[in-house]
Amino acid sequence: MALYRIMLADDEEEIRDGIIRKIDWEGIGFRLVGAAENGQEALEMAESLHPDVVMTDIKMPFMDGLTLGRRLAEIMPATRLVIFSGFDEFEYAQQAIKLNVAEYILKPVNAVELTGVLQKLKVQLDEEIAEKRNVENLRVHYQKSLPIMRQQFLSGLVEGKIPQNRIKEQAQLYDVDITAEYWAVALLSAEEGGNSLKGQQELVPLSVKQIADENLGRCCRFLSFLFSDYVAVIAMFDTKNKVIDFIDALNQICKLARRFLEVNCSAGIGSVCQNAADLRYSCQGARNALDYRVIMGPNKAIYIEDVEPDRAIQLQFNEQDEQELLSAIKLGTPENIKQAVDRLIARFRDSKLPIGQYQLFLMEMMAELLKVIRTYQLDMEEVFGKNFDGTFHLSDFESLEDLSGWFSETCFKISGLIRRERTNSTKMIAEKAKRFIEENYGNYDISVEMLCDYLHVSPAYFSTIFKRETGMSFVAYLTHVRMEEAIKLLNTTEDKTYEISLKVGYTEPNYFSYVFKKQFGMSPTKYRSNKTQDHG
Repeated sequence: MALYRIMLADDEEEIRDGIIRKIDWEGIGFRLVGAAENGQEALEMAESLHPDVVMTDIKMPFMDGLTLGRRLAEIMPATRLVIFSGFDEFEYAQQAIKLNVAEYILKPVNAVELTGVLQKLKVQLDEEIAEKRNVENLRVHYQKSLPIMRQQFLSGLVEGKIPQNRIKEQAQLYDVDITAEYWAVALLSAEEGGNSLKGQQELVPLSVKQIADENLGRCCRFLSFLFSDYVAVIAMFDTKNKVIDFIDALNQICKLARRFLEVNCSAGIGSVCQNAADLRYSCQGARNALDYRVIMGPNKAIYIEDVEPDRAIQLQFNEQDEQELLSAIKLGTPENIKQAVDRLIARFRDSKLPIGQYQLFLMEMMAELLKVIRTYQLDMEEVFGKNFDGTFHLSDFESLEDLSGWFSETCFKISGLIRRERTNSTKMIAEKAKRFIEENYGNYDISVEMLCDYLHVSPAYFSTIFKRETGMSFVAYLTHVRMEEAIKLLNTTEDKTYEISLKVGYTEPNYFSYVFKKQFGMSPTKYRSNKTQDHG
């Protein structure tokens, strides 16, 4: 089994170094992935490193261990917490118990005692993973899963097969509570892993469902069920913006599935709807969102509104061949596009219909292309050339091969322009984000959530494209901007350090000095002193 990832946070360097040096990490099944010297740094480090275990002192500057534990419990509920404290006070133990802390250890930390604690923790983690991977347990759970009629109802609901006037009646009949102001459908898709469930593909969706059931309750009410090869989730919200929390939770579930089950897991989330009868459209949006895992990469949640500006075009594609054509145009290679076009044109050879029926079929194909062009606001002239009026006829072509070639070339052009627009769109989002940060870095409340609300994208999508476009995370870029402004103020003003700290978004001057020293190797005061001497 792979080594568990563990992180240490303690503001006393001597204690940190002593723990790091005295513990045989790999020998007891762990790999030390990071060491932080304060709570704020530990939180930022944990968000990046995703440790299985965090060991932290209670009393630290900028953010104490209990606050760190509360934040970790919110964003990484699966991470175990081990707390060190030099204070043998009952209230600390009480708060630690509320945080579901794995162990509470009094300082000074004894290497033998800590090794024993970690060995016990490893056994618990092993058992937890073994339970999730145990084929027999999963098979028993599989046999005892949702009653067949309830599953059929939920499947029918997201497929649009239940008449609107029967939804409420059937929900009551099967004891399913779907009352809400807003709904959204998510589909989780996982590929068979390496060793954990090798040869037991039918158990993979069930195990993913189990992980989802254990982690989604923190963000919303939901119903989960097996749906074809997917795990489907119907999420219910009181307000529309709660979908952001839902996306973040699914992002975490994808990572947990990768960790525990050794599978690549992706989640597609459809648009939020206000009528349960419209869940079929949200479900279709979730399917379409999953197509983008080729671009976005595995093990993350993809929200359809982040990647497609207009889902209406998708709702018209009821035929599989039409879906394949649009998927090929948006995501495929020229060869994929040609194959999809050839399959459509091949219908002409296989059918014996009046000429008007063929013309209507061509018009429907053209209508789909025009919708795509309109959705992505492409230049018609770039696609069709000058003087195109949107109409054409079978008589314009000498053969089906000629027709197929023209359609393929047109689809190639649309595909290329969409890729260009998508690239420009992500660059524009990154540029708008940078401008927002540069205009608001002085606000100590600035956060990814605030920025994403301004940009109208989800945090998961934003983090992916911002890192790809800038090479930096949001926190790293914000810190860079703040430090550059701090340097400017130190060079051009007589402001006190605490005044500069407030101007660049830090309410705690000591933490500002800490970050500045970490960035530039000296304190703000020392920096200004050196500049004065240089000019003296």
